[in-house]
This record gives sequence, structure tokens and C-alpha cells, in this order.
Amino acid sequence: MLKPLLAACALALMSPAAMAACATDAEIAAFVESYLAKTPAQALSPGGSMHDALCSQAKLAAALEPHSGPVIGYKAGLTSKPAQERFGASEPVQGVLYERMMLENGATLDAPWGAIPMVEADLVLVVADTGINSATTPAEALAHISAIRPFIELPDLTLAKGQLFTPETITAMGVGTRLGVLGAPVRVEEPAEMARMLEEMSVTMRDAAGGVLVQAPGRAVLGNPVNAALWLRSKGVEFKAGDLISVGSFGPLFPPRAGKGGVSVTYQGLPGDPVVQVQFKE
Repeated sequence: MLKPLLAACALALMSPAAMAACATDAEIAAFVESYLAKTPAQALSPGGSMHDALCSQAKLAAALEPHSGPVIGYKAGLTSKPAQERFGASEPVQGVLYERMMLENGATLDAPWGAIPMVEADLVLVVADTGINSATTPAEALAHISAIRPFIELPDLTLAKGQLFTPETITAMGVGTRLGVLGAPVRVEEPAEMARMLEEMSVTMRDAAGGVLVQAPGRAVLGNPVNAALWLRSKGVEFKAGDLISVGSFGPLFPPRAGKGGVSVTYQGLPGDPVVQVQFKE
């Protein structure tokens, strides 16, 4: 799973200038120390290129594997225009997902779970086979996706006050991966129909008191959430059977206190109108 990231790292190390911007072993070790202590960290690859950022991300993923488990998939971040504009991005950014970050529906966890913990309404695609690597449309991709899983991502913005938040530093730190809650799988039976439902569904995140925090159509993520997988593929990601793909947020991110004890996300328009939820303990 780390091979594509390590390839990016190799590319970044081809020139002395790039080598200077790929995080050093000492910088990675310091970041991991902060990550594990849930304290704000220094940015990796500030001022570097996206190749540098991916090199740093690969080194960070290898360093986190003993703590977070192996990489089990990928995530797309900044998948909406407002998010891109906020961070000066012209396209999404890519990160990774770890085995031990995944929690089951209804989980209860202590807050804060990171240095700068946040909550977002997301969605996960489960790759069925490598045929997805040849897909060019959402319907074609869905023919190689076995299931859709509701997903509340619980990212960590991580960086200390005054540190640069750019597409490159966000990428270098793995796009804030920390935890996430997976709902029950929704099987993909008819790819073309599922593509339509994903685009037209209404995604609503509510706090524990029932107040609406986010309400957005499926098309809020790149026109169709499956386009996140196609974008990752366009950046050289090679998917394999079983990979998880986090498509990105359907609306703004919120600190856990906004949930008033937890949040739920409903996907109205998908089969069964599935719901995923998480509770927080302060």
C-alpha cells in the first residue's frame, strides 16, 4: 500500500532542492511524538512542492504504522470549492487511511481525540477489484466498488498556531487522518443507479439534540462523491481489492463541542436512508 507514496518520495528526492523540502527523519520523529501526545505539531514540508509533501507523507505513514496500523486506503480532502478557496488550493489533496483508526457505528470516544479534533460528514467507498483503475466515470467506477459505507471522519488539524496551512503542508501530514466511524455497508447492485443516487442524495449531519449542522446534496463533493476516487486515480493511486476510499467532507468541519455530546449523519436517498453516529465524552 505504501508503494505509490514511496514512489512519490523517490521522485521528490531526485534533486537537491526537493531533498531539502522532504521532511527529515528528525522532523518526522518530532511530528510523530506530537501526534501521539495529541499536542500541536510543526508543519512538514513548508514551502515545498507537492512532490515534497508526498515524500513527507510516505515517511510519516511508515513511521505511524507501528501505532496506527497499516495503510488500508486513501482519502481525498478539500473536495469542495469553499474548502479549496479557504486553503488556496486549485484541486483536492490526497491522504491515507490507517487500519486502527476505524471505529464501528455507535462508538463512544473521549474528546479531545487529537490536538485540534474536528468532525465531518464523509462517505467511504469499498473497492471490489482493480478494474476501478481503468474507470473514467462514476458509473464505471461503481461497477468495481462492492459497497458504500456511511462515514463520520474525526480528523485532527494537528498544526500548531502560526504554522502554515497550505495544500502542501496538509498533504505532508496525511490530510489530518486520526479516527473515523464506519456505518453498515450499502451494497452496490446497479452501478448506474447508484451513481445517480449518490449525486442526488441529501447528506445531513445533526448534533445530539437533533440540530442540523450540515445539509448538502451528494453532488457537493466534486459533482459526485465517486469522482474523489477518479481524482485519486488521476494522481497515480493504484487501488486494490479491499481498499477504502474516503471521498471528503460534504460540508464544513466542526469541533466536537458543536455536537453537544455526539453527531449522526443521514444519507437520505441511498437504499434504506442509512445513518451513522458517534458519541463523545468530554
